[in-house]
Amino acid sequence: MLHSDFESLGLMPACLEALRHEGYVQPTPIQVASIPSLLAGRDLLGCAQTGTGKTAAFALPTIQRLTENHIKRQPRKARSLIVAPTRELAMQIDVSFGAYGRKTEIKRACVYGGVGKVPQIKAMERGVDVLVATPGRLLDLIGDGAIDLSQVEIVIFDEADRMLDMGFIHDVRKIIALLPKKRQTLLFSATMPSEIDTLARTLLDNPVRVDIEPEKPTIELISQSLYYVEKGCKRDLLVHLIKELKVSRAVVFSRTKHGADRIAKTLHIAGIPSGVIHANKGQGNRTKTMEAFRAGETPVLVATDLAARGIDVDDISHVFNFDMPTEPETYVHRIGRTARAGASGTAVSFCDTEEKRLLKQVEHLLGNPIPVIKVHPFAGVRPVPTEEDLRDAMFEERSKERMRGRSQGRGRPSGSARPAGNGSGDRGGRSARPSSPADGAPRRDGPRADAPRRDAPRRDAPQRDALRSPAAPDSRSRPASSCNREAGNDRPRPTAPRSSDQHRDAPRHETPSRSSRDVRSVIDEITGRRS
Repeated sequence: MLHSDFESLGLMPACLEALRHEGYVQPTPIQVASIPSLLAGRDLLGCAQTGTGKTAAFALPTIQRLTENHIKRQPRKARSLIVAPTRELAMQIDVSFGAYGRKTEIKRACVYGGVGKVPQIKAMERGVDVLVATPGRLLDLIGDGAIDLSQVEIVIFDEADRMLDMGFIHDVRKIIALLPKKRQTLLFSATMPSEIDTLARTLLDNPVRVDIEPEKPTIELISQSLYYVEKGCKRDLLVHLIKELKVSRAVVFSRTKHGADRIAKTLHIAGIPSGVIHANKGQGNRTKTMEAFRAGETPVLVATDLAARGIDVDDISHVFNFDMPTEPETYVHRIGRTARAGASGTAVSFCDTEEKRLLKQVEHLLGNPIPVIKVHPFAGVRPVPTEEDLRDAMFEERSKERMRGRSQGRGRPSGSARPAGNGSGDRGGRSARPSSPADGAPRRDGPRADAPRRDAPRRDAPQRDALRSPAAPDSRSRPASSCNREAGNDRPRPTAPRSSDQHRDAPRHETPSRSSRDVRSVIDEITGRRS
């Protein structure tokens, strides 16, 4: 039966009035296929992308069933539970329940990580009708005794495939074990991998299956274009396009959190108001950024894929794929942020040499190549590395050197002597010395940073001067006496030359092998502390 309006779906007047207030007149396909079955109490397995109207498809019948049952709320207990993979999606679902239930007395709470627990615990003290939660914080509060799931009548798992990608599937199973066996269960997922299919078979009881394919007309309303551009020129091209195109509201997708910060910094320098959200941002910061983006105060939002889950903002005119996604399905999720509710939109992708493989995966999924813009201001331009680029490259090189040093230092049998040096793989021909009280502590490359000044008076100065050999005037730079004192041995040591002295006094550039001493020399040169 074809339903042309919400009245024919069997919704109560309070829900219909809320829908009119929100400006919704005609139900979407997933709402038509889901709402009657959910009002009848059936379990449901829904396969639908973001933006198809699935939140209203499960929120409206949930509100109506909870209102009609008239069951009194109990302390720390929830009558319905909606589990979402990210904070942004959880907050968006909570806002939707508030909008659709504005004419009812439904009480709700939303719990997620990144913020304090106390307000969330207080919100659950008298019980709620609707609880929206992310898996980690939900289990934390259950462990604290602040939430009890024993009275849940309806449970909904939204974007189950994303929970699988984020490693939440084990948390989901723990949550399921705490739910009553008699309940109505809904599971929504954009894709159906084998793990989700197995979970659905064990979780759902004779479910209604609803499959909503991504609407091709919606994709056709998105103007897609591709720029081949050098990696170092991407930010300049992004600034140019945002200024040249009629960008009213845009989302820029970065593959990494560090990359998102750098993009936002570049836009700020160029005078383009923007906000950035990713997992390292505090929840208060992310909420404030999203509110500013929705209000139009910052027309550009830079985000990573996980942080962008749950962004449901109307009138997004452009989506920029600054980095090509590692998963081709993610491309569809990204560009789906624009061209909503029948509007048109623009999706622009940047591809450098290293990303061509990822581009082929996306085009294979789409079934068509993305139109390439062959001429742009930065075509053929080789990027000039900035000071920030050089610092990043040096930091990367130093990190690799440290890792190589650590890997060379591993694998020594227990109790074996540690070679002298700084512990970063530096051999340099030094002989190892045991660190026993009788023989002193291991030799170092030089005095410690916290060692006393060499020109400071010392109690053992007369003894030291008596022991100093005229043939070796630089022997005072050796930390042997201090090492002996630290080891609890104050006896003077023989001054016979050791083979290690030759290596210690030799210039560093004569060391034949590449070692951590080379790295230290580079660092000293950069910081102006080269000896």
